[in-house]
Amino acid sequence: IYIRGARHDYDSWRDEYGCSGWGYADLLPYFRRAEDNTRGASAYHGAGGPLAVSDLKYKSALTRAFVASVRECGVAENDDFNGPHQDGSGFYQVTQRDGRRWSAADAYLRPAMARPNLEVRTDARVTQIIVEAGRAAGVRYLARGTEETARAEAEVILAAGAIGSPQLLMLSGVGPADHLNDLGIIVHVDSPGVGANLSDHPVVTAMWHTPRTAGLWEESTPANLARWRFRHSGPLTSNVAEAGGFSRTRPSLPAPDLQWHALATPYEREGLGDPKTRAFSLLVTLVDVGSRGQVWLRSADPRHKPAIDPAYLSDGTDIEPLVEGVRMAREFAAAGALGKVCKDELAPGPDVRTDAQVREFIRRDLGTLFHPVGTCAMGGDSRLAASKLISVVDPELRVRGVERLRVVDASVMPVVPRGNTNAPTIAIAERAADLIIGRAPLEQVDPALASEPLAADLS
Repeated sequence: IYIRGARHDYDSWRDEYGCSGWGYADLLPYFRRAEDNTRGASAYHGAGGPLAVSDLKYKSALTRAFVASVRECGVAENDDFNGPHQDGSGFYQVTQRDGRRWSAADAYLRPAMARPNLEVRTDARVTQIIVEAGRAAGVRYLARGTEETARAEAEVILAAGAIGSPQLLMLSGVGPADHLNDLGIIVHVDSPGVGANLSDHPVVTAMWHTPRTAGLWEESTPANLARWRFRHSGPLTSNVAEAGGFSRTRPSLPAPDLQWHALATPYEREGLGDPKTRAFSLLVTLVDVGSRGQVWLRSADPRHKPAIDPAYLSDGTDIEPLVEGVRMAREFAAAGALGKVCKDELAPGPDVRTDAQVREFIRRDLGTLFHPVGTCAMGGDSRLAASKLISVVDPELRVRGVERLRVVDASVMPVVPRGNTNAPTIAIAERAADLIIGRAPLEQVDPALASEPLAADLS
């Protein structure tokens, strides 16, 4: 799914967290530079970039019914969540080309494989960043059981993600000093923010039995496989979460606090449940998240996976928007075309009626949308009193206290944006490329964006 997040997200990075150069107007040119959108270039979109972005080639009957029913509930349809408004419902754009997923590797890595200045080493795991005299000098890594060393002539760029990057920094002696001392790791930089500030999107699923409507899983047929293979179309091009949208549970909010993902298939236990039931699933996702978790080391052995505490709902304000989201999901499922096909409620279930029962359901069934960020957070100062964020990298993504070391991945986001995190991570990498080679940043682009929500207040 290609979702950038709300303008408010990036302006808060700049204004609340001191990330100069990372406001919406700063990042929009990088979103556009990355993009090859089949709709063509516009004030909000790019064409000719490496990342293929397109409209869906297939829309199931259930997701089409969802969009129509939400419209009947007073929520405006939105055909571009990355345009002037994020609020509303509609179909997502996706990173696909010819009906096939177009990954960052397709966009950036594979076209560069023949370059003489690129060497890709597979089956290799970095175990430590070598820090000498306060600067990153290279990395140690295991390759097929053998320890190897790669020396850096200019910089080390760490891009192991919101879990792997803080783990590797701590293994290298950059992190909370007390924690590292307890594990016998030599401390190079006492950086308490490493591994802290974990921010993620918690999600709860509402689900209904749809006995008269074929599920997406039933479309896995030889005919549809041939349709995908030779015509690049049909159900096998589906991204599953075809439709959705964004809502505000209170009109006074500066941006949406809920995101929807509509699926023509059951969705249980982060997608690990039995898919062979005819069902419609509506994922209710909190995108204005107050809770913060943590990543820390279990041991000094790099082969041991780190401990992760997402601390979902630890901020008391996070649960009520989800309660409201479940109520809204039920309203959508009872309306219009969706109401005609949605029968027995599978989740939360007919016995879950009161707000207290819904809260208990949320606490029991809450899952992740797999969007962790923030564990090597960027900030304008090492300690910002207003945000209580202890930043790890500066606005040029340089690790504080270690020269010639940058982090370029989702871990640098001060807080998770409103939407899927693939597009923002790619925009961060695009801007980082300019920072690394010392190229002047792209000129700001600031189209006039309306701030009023399109969606009706359903509270």
